[in-house]
Amino acid sequence: MWCGFSKSSAIIAATCLVSTSVLISDSSFAARQRNYTPQQLRAVLHGLGYKVKVSNTPLTDEETKKAIRDFQKGYKLGVDGIAGPKTQDLAADIVQILQANLNVVLKPNPSLPREQFFGPRTEQLIKEYQKKNQLQETGIANLALRQKLNADAKEAIGTPQSPSSPKPTATPTAKPTATPTAKPTATPTAKPTAKPTAKPTVKPTATPTAKPTATPTAAPTATPTTTP
Repeated sequence: MWCGFSKSSAIIAATCLVSTSVLISDSSFAARQRNYTPQQLRAVLHGLGYKVKVSNTPLTDEETKKAIRDFQKGYKLGVDGIAGPKTQDLAADIVQILQANLNVVLKPNPSLPREQFFGPRTEQLIKEYQKKNQLQETGIANLALRQKLNADAKEAIGTPQSPSSPKPTATPTAKPTATPTAKPTATPTAKPTAKPTAKPTVKPTATPTAKPTATPTAAPTATPTTTP
């Protein structure tokens, strides 16, 4: 991803400014030591993701002038395609911020010198950071990488770890071995065994046994015997 401005230059310019906001208040940077040579300036532009070939020829070819203009647009400098003092000062600041962020995140030993030059060791640590984050190992700190590196540096600074602070070395070896062994063993064994066994056994056994046995046996046997 080139930090170019072929689309909305105002939006991209605001985005590019993000890369200069980290660690300025937390780190001290050396002032630009001297003017960049053409080769050194091209190395910086190339290392920051601008499309330019590194050589020591004068900075007058169209490719280099375009890269300088893109850089100036991104950081709201006067756009003239000439690497004047303000352009070189800002380029030096950005490189030093990049180097400081690499020191914070990667903790190289020895630390990367914070200087204005984009040299082989800076490129090497950028590749190391890219490898750590499973990115393509180009050695170029383009805008996307610088923003991610900035975020990682902020996080590392925001959660400092003191080497003298005690850490727990003993882990709990005793685990609770006593578990409740007494469980309720008495369950209700007595169930109602007595069921109503007495049923009405007395049924009416007396049925009418006496039937009328007397029938009229006396029939009129006397007939009138009196005659006239």
